[in-house]
Amino acid sequence: MLDIMLPHYGELPLLKIAVESVLAQSDSRWRLTVFDDNPAERVTGVPEYFAGLGDPRVRYERNPQNLGITRNFQQCVDRAEAPFMVIMGCDDVMLPRYVERVHALVEQQPDAVLVQPGVEVIGADGSVVRTLADTTKRRVYAPKIQGTVRMEGEALAVSLLRGNWLYFPSLAWRTSEIQAVGFDPDLKVIQDLKLILGLVTRGGALVADSEVVFQYRRHNESLSASSAVTGGRFSEARSFFLAAAAGMDAHGWPRAGKAARWHLSSRIHALTMLPAAAKQRSGGSVRVLTKYAFGKPR
Repeated sequence: MLDIMLPHYGELPLLKIAVESVLAQSDSRWRLTVFDDNPAERVTGVPEYFAGLGDPRVRYERNPQNLGITRNFQQCVDRAEAPFMVIMGCDDVMLPRYVERVHALVEQQPDAVLVQPGVEVIGADGSVVRTLADTTKRRVYAPKIQGTVRMEGEALAVSLLRGNWLYFPSLAWRTSEIQAVGFDPDLKVIQDLKLILGLVTRGGALVADSEVVFQYRRHNESLSASSAVTGGRFSEARSFFLAAAAGMDAHGWPRAGKAARWHLSSRIHALTMLPAAAKQRSGGSVRVLTKYAFGKPR
C-alpha cells in the first residue's frame, strides 16, 4: 500500500488532472488523500468533484482553517498510515506506471528510506519542456543515473548540498522515517532539503531510478519562483546552509559541511534571477541577489 497525500492550493482543472492520473495507475495498491487548504472563496466545485468520484480509495478533506504550505505538508506526514507515502503536487501528473515502479523499487531495496523515480518536466499546458533550471540540475549537479542507483551517507549529503537534484513531489518516503524527522515550520521554500538531510544523517538510503513515471509541472508564478526574484528565497537559504554546514561538521562529515558553505547551485540560481529583478527595477532585490551570489562562504 502507498499513501498518496495531496495538499491542494490551486485550481480545479489542474487538480482534476492530478487526481485522474492517480486513478489511472496500473497498480491498484494506493490510497489518495486530499487536504484542501485553499481560501474559502476559491473552493467552488472542488468538494462537488470529489463527492462525484464515488471511489473509496479517494478521501477529501477541507482544512477548517488555512494552514499554509509547510503545516499542510506536515499534516500529510502525520496522517499517513501506509509503509510508504508520497506528497504529490496538486498540479503534477503520475504516469500510469508510477505506483507499480515504486513498489518494484521498494521490493528490490527493502531498507530504502527514499525513492526517486524518473521524472520529466512539463509546462503549464502539459507539454514536456526543457528549462534552464532543470537542464542545469541534470547536467551539472545530478548524478548520471542509468537504471537503478543506491546512494547514502556523506556522499549523498555532499551531492544534495551542491545542488538539490531531487523532485520533491515525485519522491516516495518511508512513512515511519519521515514522521520521525518532520518538516521545519520556520522554512517556506527549502523545507524539503532540510528534511531529506535529516533522513540521510539518520542513515537513510536513497534509491534513484531512470524510468520516467512522473511529470513535474514547472510554473514561473510559483511561491519558489516569486520569492527567488524578490530575493526572499535566498535570505532563507543563507541561514539554512550556514546551519547545515555546522550540522554536517558536528556529524563528522566535513566534505558535506564544505559543500553547504559554498551552496554552489543556490548561488548560480541567484545569478539567474538577477535579470528579472533588474527588469522589475527592484534595487533591493538586486542587492540581495548579488550579495548572495558573490558572498564568501563562512
